[in-house]
Amino acid sequence: MCADTTDTPEYKSTLNLPKTDFPMRAGLPKREPEWLARWAEMDVYGQLRDKAKVEERKAFTLHDGPPYANGHLHIGHALNKILKDMVVRSQQMMGKDARYIPGWDCHGLPIEWKIEEKYREKGLDKDAVDVVEFRQECREFATGWVDIQREEFKRLGITGNWADPYLTMNFHAEKVIAEEFQKFLMNGTLYQGSKPVMWSPVEQTALAEAEVEYHDKNSFTVWVKFAVATEGDLKDAKVVIWTTTPWTIPSNKAVVFGADYTYGLYEVTSTPDECWADVGERFLLADKLAADVFAKARLEESNWTRVRDVSTDELSGLSLQHPLAGSEGSNGEWDDLRDFRAADFVTDDEGTGFVHCAPSHGMEEFELYRDLGMLQQVITYNVMDDGSFREDLPFFGGKRILREKAKKGDWEGDANGAVMAKLAEVGGLLARGKIKHSYPHSWRSKAPIIYRNTPQWFAAVDKAVGDGQDTYGTTIRERALRSIDELVTWTPQKGRNRLYAMIEQRPDWVLSRQRAWGVPLTCFTRKGATPTDDDYLLRDPAVNARVLEAFKVEGADAWYKDGAKAQFLGGDHNHDDYDQVMDILDVWFDSGSTHAFTLRDREDGSEDGLADLYLEGTDQHRGWFHSSMLQGCGTIGRAPYRGVLTHGFTLDEKGMKMSKSIGNTIVPEKIVQQYGADILRLWVAQVDFTNDQRIGDEILKGVADSYRRLRNTVRYMLGSLGDFEASMAVARDDMPELEQLILHKLAVLDGVVREGYAKYDFQGVFRAIFDFATLDLSAFYFDIRKDALYCDGDTDRRRAALTVLDHLYARLTTWLAPILTFTMEEVWLERNGPDTSVHLVDFPDTPDAWRDDELAVRSETVRAVRRVVTGALEEQRTAKVIGSSLEASPTVYLSEELAAIITNSETFADLCITSQITIVQGAAPDGAFSLDDTVGVGVVFALSDGTKCERCWKTLPDVGTHSHSGVCARCETALG
Repeated sequence: MCADTTDTPEYKSTLNLPKTDFPMRAGLPKREPEWLARWAEMDVYGQLRDKAKVEERKAFTLHDGPPYANGHLHIGHALNKILKDMVVRSQQMMGKDARYIPGWDCHGLPIEWKIEEKYREKGLDKDAVDVVEFRQECREFATGWVDIQREEFKRLGITGNWADPYLTMNFHAEKVIAEEFQKFLMNGTLYQGSKPVMWSPVEQTALAEAEVEYHDKNSFTVWVKFAVATEGDLKDAKVVIWTTTPWTIPSNKAVVFGADYTYGLYEVTSTPDECWADVGERFLLADKLAADVFAKARLEESNWTRVRDVSTDELSGLSLQHPLAGSEGSNGEWDDLRDFRAADFVTDDEGTGFVHCAPSHGMEEFELYRDLGMLQQVITYNVMDDGSFREDLPFFGGKRILREKAKKGDWEGDANGAVMAKLAEVGGLLARGKIKHSYPHSWRSKAPIIYRNTPQWFAAVDKAVGDGQDTYGTTIRERALRSIDELVTWTPQKGRNRLYAMIEQRPDWVLSRQRAWGVPLTCFTRKGATPTDDDYLLRDPAVNARVLEAFKVEGADAWYKDGAKAQFLGGDHNHDDYDQVMDILDVWFDSGSTHAFTLRDREDGSEDGLADLYLEGTDQHRGWFHSSMLQGCGTIGRAPYRGVLTHGFTLDEKGMKMSKSIGNTIVPEKIVQQYGADILRLWVAQVDFTNDQRIGDEILKGVADSYRRLRNTVRYMLGSLGDFEASMAVARDDMPELEQLILHKLAVLDGVVREGYAKYDFQGVFRAIFDFATLDLSAFYFDIRKDALYCDGDTDRRRAALTVLDHLYARLTTWLAPILTFTMEEVWLERNGPDTSVHLVDFPDTPDAWRDDELAVRSETVRAVRRVVTGALEEQRTAKVIGSSLEASPTVYLSEELAAIITNSETFADLCITSQITIVQGAAPDGAFSLDDTVGVGVVFALSDGTKCERCWKTLPDVGTHSHSGVCARCETALG
């Protein structure tokens, strides 16, 4: 092997040593902004679109799930956008017209909440501000954050139409969102109903499942007595219920039991101090749970006895009294008898075997009494928007379930305490305690939520959609389930199962929110009519058209301006006969509609209005994937996407969820400042993004090390190619077998890379390229061919090696460009000049003729023999017999089969990086070096015979016999 330097000065200058200005130290944090500015000046994204039109490329559209415009980026944003960028860039370089329109969700509570916080800090009342003025503040806030986040995303090397993103608050978008809502209005799926929904008392609005997160909460638990009112043996016995929401007891309308459980009548025979049970008091309990209930009431087994069985038939004939019935000052509020019946949702896993029902605050109870046709008898309206009891509710008027603001993280209001105190006072309490359990919270305010019956607007998922688009079903649910199985490709496949189960079980879609910043439900209701009346909703195409025309010009603010109702109803209807609905649409309806005003309406959208891919975190199965599916099935009859790719969450190095309170958050900006965006991008490429990923300082150091190794490989290629010209290229068939082998591996790798990118397997793509670069190139091919590249003259062998390096450069640079966006641009510019970009080219075609499977099999055999030789040399190096492998000229004994494959001793010496090798067919003598896993090979070590060449450092017999003193024949020829 030729050395990188030589001790003889006059020979050093004759070597073809690598020469390049490409630095080993990348300096990414400083240099990446320069490339960003260059791409912007060149309008690379625009050039690609122009190129696609000329070449009539097939479009590939990744539709961007809109982040909220309300804060700096976190590491999850970075993971998501980098994955999207890798998809777009790789699809483009595989010959598609890969379009990417970034977008933002600009409406809804996250932004409105920020403006309200500003008001609260100044002691201002939001409700006292003109709604249009308030909405304008929300718009300005969102605009500011769009600009900030746009620059943060661009810094990560994300390509796209940044000059013209989609925003849900643009006038055209607001007009289309209203138009999409009107389709639900006109196709008969929109209705107003009253049912329990997830309600945030702090934010005073209904929430969707996607707006809820679950945290541990300490809740009060109470065991409450409901006395039997029916005459007979069981009269005045107490049915005991257990609940974690004492505040729902004033809204109780029934108690239910399980038809398949065994129940008993129990009597208290004695009581300890501080007990809420009396001697002689009788209780009805599920037998399985009775002992535990009495233990909670501080009664030991000696304090109670089981009197007899109570059948469920006997239970079904009873009526109950509310524990507050007849209490002084109750004004008869709870005097009506409570319904008592069996229900499917009762369990005997915990509690008492009986469940108290407040159908206004529980969906199972609501559905039970809805199906019984008894809702009118059981629905209450005791809880107001802010979570307080109505002022005229006896004992509890004005009490709040939650505080207005948390106190040291505690949201507990005074309602639970007041209810428990009153129950204890009237003898209605048997026991109480506390439990820590997972409980739904608003993901914005972080406050607990409640279930509360309120009038809301819904889209029916099981009612036939009257639009004639019945290819995939007649209802939204049918269309969604068929879309999931027939129209969408899921990556990973488990995403299909998750969304299918959610759609299969979901209730009707709650569309309305009681807020100000968003697109209103652009509809009118007839005064005096009920929601079940056919003419309750005004369905007039002319009215709808006037609304849309105003939104086109003024945006959704037009709905809130003075005289809006008269303007929209026009002369077609009596304005006094109708009410204007002032709720806003669920923000998930906004984002679910983005396909309409982005993919369908924009020139750079997609030809058929559908996306090839939606790519978001796994939480979006209940968020954007879900709402887009429902919205699309309600308006276009199918899912608006053909593919869905999901990624997991980003955790810290220990696998813990990132939290500001813990102090383990990692901000993309800091990674970019310390390492550069390419290191963050490389981390994304190295993780299995379909599961949760970890990131931290040690992990990033490992990523940076992989980057350095890869950069070193590329730098070596650039240095060696400094004097290569296209005219020097050698055809594959004229190359030595070593070069043909590398081309074969390139051809195989080409297939792996293209298939991997097509399947979005970035981890697999990078691993294949990295292993090839470090194992096949740096540790094998480059190591062997250094000698020829440095020391040969203008030989066919050197030209062949340079030709292979040129092929390697063209492919590795482009293959890695979607991942290492900045670095590969730097590599590209080193050879291609300042007027181009690696991001303007495609992956080069790789000839099928390069593949040679027979050569590959034969080469594996040669490499196995080589490992025996290098093993023998390493043994001598360890024993300090030699320092360099060029000091050795071993004899290699081969079986007849191997000798037929390895026939050229000079070529094999080059492969083994020795000065010479002698090949002998036959059995190796005793003591020869061998490896158990390579049969038929033995190596006898010998020092090289001759003198060390002062130019290439090989030890050969002919050194010193040529006109140039101290060199071998090969170097003599090179020197001329």
